[in-house]
Amino acid sequence: MMCKHCRKGGLCLVNHILVLVGGLNWGLTGIGMLLGMNLNVVNLVLGGVPVVESIVYLVIGLAALYMCFGCRGDKCGGCAGCESCQMPNMQ
Repeated sequence: MMCKHCRKGGLCLVNHILVLVGGLNWGLTGIGMLLGMNLNVVNLVLGGVPVVESIVYLVIGLAALYMCFGCRGDKCGGCAGCESCQMPNMQ
């Protein structure tokens, strides 16, 4: 279960989505390498524009860093609230 803070969305939700996209992309890339195929979805979608592809990778990396080190408690709506507030105000 999540505390009510975790359901507010906002920046924490964006971070979770970006990290999920990045993780799935890395997984597909690894499978593609084993099969001899290019399954890097970001590259397949944005490969014609390398600068935009690099920016997408950078934003996903920054989201992961923020999730690890910058997002705690009520600072951004509580995406780490379940650990820091011991799951109060359950809904």
